[in-house]
Amino acid sequence: MDEARERRPEETLRASSVSRSFEGVRALQDVTLELHRHEVVGLIGPNGAGKSTLVNVLTGFDFPSEGTVELGDRTITRWSAHRRARSGLTRTFQHSRSFRSLSVRENVEVAALGVGVGPREASRRAGSLLGLLGLTALERVPAGSLAQGDERRLGVARALVTEPTFVLMDEPAAGLPEAEVPEFADVVRSVRDDHRAGVLLIDHNMALVMGVCDRIHVLDQGRTLTAGTPAEIRGNLDVAAAYLGETAVADA
Repeated sequence: MDEARERRPEETLRASSVSRSFEGVRALQDVTLELHRHEVVGLIGPNGAGKSTLVNVLTGFDFPSEGTVELGDRTITRWSAHRRARSGLTRTFQHSRSFRSLSVRENVEVAALGVGVGPREASRRAGSLLGLLGLTALERVPAGSLAQGDERRLGVARALVTEPTFVLMDEPAAGLPEAEVPEFADVVRSVRDDHRAGVLLIDHNMALVMGVCDRIHVLDQGRTLTAGTPAEIRGNLDVAAAYLGETAVADA
């Protein structure tokens, strides 16, 4: 396929009627989710709801048992994770995927080189992103010695250095001190507003999710429970039941 077509910016990432089974257990059941550029969509739900499985299916680290994944007008259901990354779809992980012996800066540059960026441009992008994410003072520090919050920021930098069209963030605020969450919220907004990328945000920090998301999609037991604006989700009793249990809602 022509490389220019492979890297053209797409406006929509969509999972259509996606199901995923593991040895007879359905982790996802008929889930449809659409993400547009220039928006932040939250993906929330209790532990085991299927959130990370859906992210894996969207990014090519897993494949659906049923359903399709589309990037713009192209069906990418069976594309590898690397091919999706070269087409503008990238992610962060719950657990670090950095090269622990390399410095923070080297980790960011390597991520850029991996999608075909030249060394000089990789260095320029790395310097810019380290500044944006407050990592400049740590640029020579080995990634393996970072505190958890800084490790999360490094994951975001590695994702953004590829100049993606869509970024899927899997619990990026985990381990961040509460006082740093508002600053991190500005980073998420910057991905949408300044980097012009769509963001799918999974996080248990509801203040972050409610504060930065344009829409929120709620999973429970592998199914879509509901979707809507933050205000709609905040007032939805079904969401409260999924998180807190039926008794808690009834007593509220």
